[in-house]
Amino acid sequence: MASIEWRRVGKRKQPYCIAPTDGEPFAFAGLWERWERDETVVESCTIVVTTANATIAPLHDRMPVILARADEARWLDPALTDPAILQPLLMPCAPERVRVWLVGTAVNRPDTDGPDLMVPLM
Repeated sequence: MASIEWRRVGKRKQPYCIAPTDGEPFAFAGLWERWERDETVVESCTIVVTTANATIAPLHDRMPVILARADEARWLDPALTDPAILQPLLMPCAPERVRVWLVGTAVNRPDTDGPDLMVPLM
């Protein structure tokens, strides 16, 4: 799994691909809630962010909280109700867990798709 982050370069934006170095999917810390208002059910979710690590910082000042494999079950445990227990997880992952590379601007076109979009430019 990979994601795209854009960085302004002069008057244009340049896309960069971000992926785990080990090739396994990231587990982002997220929050989900279901509630009702005026007989309407609303389900919402968000990805929790933190300050950027050294790998991501040249692209952006923040990044998703990427959970360590050992912490995934703890984050998802519905029995944990004290936020202080999870607070230590809300930090940037180690820089060596992510890799970043330059990709072409075709990733932004709705009529293009496929693995070629992730080929490094340099």
